[in-house]
Amino acid sequence: MEILKAEFITSAVEPEQYPTDHLPYVALVGKSNVGKSSMINTITNRTKLAKTSSQPGKTRLVNFYKINDNFYLVDLPGYGFARVSKKEKIKWANMIETFLATPNLVGIIHLVDIRHDPTSDDRTMINWIKHFNIPLIVLATKADKLGKTRIKPQINKIQKQLELSTDIPLIPFSSETGYGKEEVLKALGQLVTNHLDFQD
Repeated sequence: MEILKAEFITSAVEPEQYPTDHLPYVALVGKSNVGKSSMINTITNRTKLAKTSSQPGKTRLVNFYKINDNFYLVDLPGYGFARVSKKEKIKWANMIETFLATPNLVGIIHLVDIRHDPTSDDRTMINWIKHFNIPLIVLATKADKLGKTRIKPQINKIQKQLELSTDIPLIPFSSETGYGKEEVLKALGQLVTNHLDFQD
């Protein structure tokens, strides 16, 4: 898949604030500071389409990016950030849960940090996605931080810990170097195509 057009459309909290053109959504989920915004910028070849921050917990809204005028990439608030109030965490959790129940959702890209074992929040999210049978792609980000010989063993470890079947794409990725970008675009294109074929 080639991304020829990408634009930020809106930020939302409640479903009534979501876009109303009925295009399918592919959601990005993951813990705070895992690199969702950077991933959007890398695969769209736009350095500032999604605002990035070194401060975890920056994304506090559901952000919609229209891709090629035929689907949305949707950046959800990161989970697992310690330095916010319990009230704020509950608010974020409710926002994410509400979005994940939307009928427009056709797939999820779940980002994990390749350098670390998946967290309990990561495992909870994966189990939720599998329970509801939502098509899934897993991205192991920050691959440039590992030596090349360590990438494959770490990918195998993540696959085992998250109990991912072999038909779920698990892609090592780096926003810094573009490592894995083509694999991500291919998997994303397949996910959207499968949905459109199903609709037909």
